[in-house]
Amino acid sequence: MLKKSILYSIVCISVLVFFVLGCRKDNVITDDPSDKLSFSTDSILFDTVFTTIGSITQKLMVYNTASKKINISSIELAGGSSSFFRMNVDGISTTLATDIEIAPDDSLYIFIEVTVDPQNSSNPLVITDSIVFKTNGNIQDIDLIAWGQDAHFIVADTYIQGLPPYKIVVKEGENITWQNDKPYVIYGYAVVDSTGLLNIDNGCRIHFHNSSGLWVYKGGSIKVNGTKDFPVTFQGDRLESYYKDIPGQWDRIWLNEGSVDNEFNYAIIKNAFIGIQAETFDTKMGNQLKLDNTIILNMSGVGILTRDYKITSTNSVFANCGQYGLALSQGGDYDFRHCTFVNYWNYTSRQTPTLILNNYYEDYDGVIIVKSLVNAYFGNCIIYGNVDEEIMLDKHPNSLVFNYKFDHCLIKTLLNTSDINFYVDCKINSDPKFKDFSENDYELEQTSPAVNAGSTLIIIPVDLNGKNRDSNPDIGAYEYIPD
Repeated sequence: MLKKSILYSIVCISVLVFFVLGCRKDNVITDDPSDKLSFSTDSILFDTVFTTIGSITQKLMVYNTASKKINISSIELAGGSSSFFRMNVDGISTTLATDIEIAPDDSLYIFIEVTVDPQNSSNPLVITDSIVFKTNGNIQDIDLIAWGQDAHFIVADTYIQGLPPYKIVVKEGENITWQNDKPYVIYGYAVVDSTGLLNIDNGCRIHFHNSSGLWVYKGGSIKVNGTKDFPVTFQGDRLESYYKDIPGQWDRIWLNEGSVDNEFNYAIIKNAFIGIQAETFDTKMGNQLKLDNTIILNMSGVGILTRDYKITSTNSVFANCGQYGLALSQGGDYDFRHCTFVNYWNYTSRQTPTLILNNYYEDYDGVIIVKSLVNAYFGNCIIYGNVDEEIMLDKHPNSLVFNYKFDHCLIKTLLNTSDINFYVDCKINSDPKFKDFSENDYELEQTSPAVNAGSTLIIIPVDLNGKNRDSNPDIGAYEYIPD
């Protein structure tokens, strides 16, 4: 009997062990939507600069941090077979893998490869795709980014809390020139440090990745030396036709008070959040921004945003911004001649005017600080758009200095424009009759009221197209020339 009892116990224990082992957590597959995958990175950047056809492989690790086994319903390369990228999942090269299981506290290797010919100008400048994971009803993805053409690549290498990622491209006291031999691609912020000078040659093409920008730090300077035939272009890094006029693809050009004049001549700045942000930090250093023959358009925020700065500008166009085309805040000193400010923004409902003049702000302690608007002069300028009021004069009641003048301008406004101290021979609420504003063509039709309506005392001999102005100049950046 004892022998039978021992045998029976052994059988029972064996069965129990079988069930215990058979029901271990690492054999149970979770269906809880809160059990998600973890990854070694949220994006994979192939940042090697190619000079010939190149193939590069990167590694992605996928982790299961849940207490149970997890089943990945699918791992898919979003671009499919047409993608520049290829992936290897669990030793198998594929664009789609299904039912991949990972034990608890275990991981999966995925290898991603890209092959591009950077000398092929038909490639996108930046090639993107993603790997999509579907698990328990969740969709997670990892961005893939590679350079499709040969270029100068500037990738952020400094990360400080409270600041955007950046890389210093001009050190203190350096004088650096960017030549137009190939495009520049900026990933993060490119920084010109104090007392540094960045010269940009005519014809340069400068591309910014999402949330990237150019920062000229306090005491630094920039000179953009474009020409009519070879302008300098600042834009996003997506060159497909779909992105041609999409705003908000990159962040901004940010100018702090500098040691000498910052100059932009024949520049095209487009499709960012803010075109140029120019501001004084603590004390003025006597310099200014000279902005000539420049086009700023398709900003999701503001074309030019200033804080107590000094700007002179001629023959420039500021067009189609989600908020303001020109926001001159906290005072300053400004002179715009033969410029066109126009806003036909149609992506959302715009509630702000094209132009705002402001001379105060509230500091961190809630104290109102009133500044001096020394001068805001607009001569032979067009200020027009698709809302009823395109000018806002935001003057603080305690202001002592708030000087502005619209001299021979065509403006759209509901303000009282009868005071000749502020409005001199202006045309109010007259359609300027642009050739085709839907295509960002702001040249004038022959029947435009701006033709021959400018002041002869404002002498800018040639227009934005390099055409000679006649003895009766037109209002705006372009002179009408009969075909």
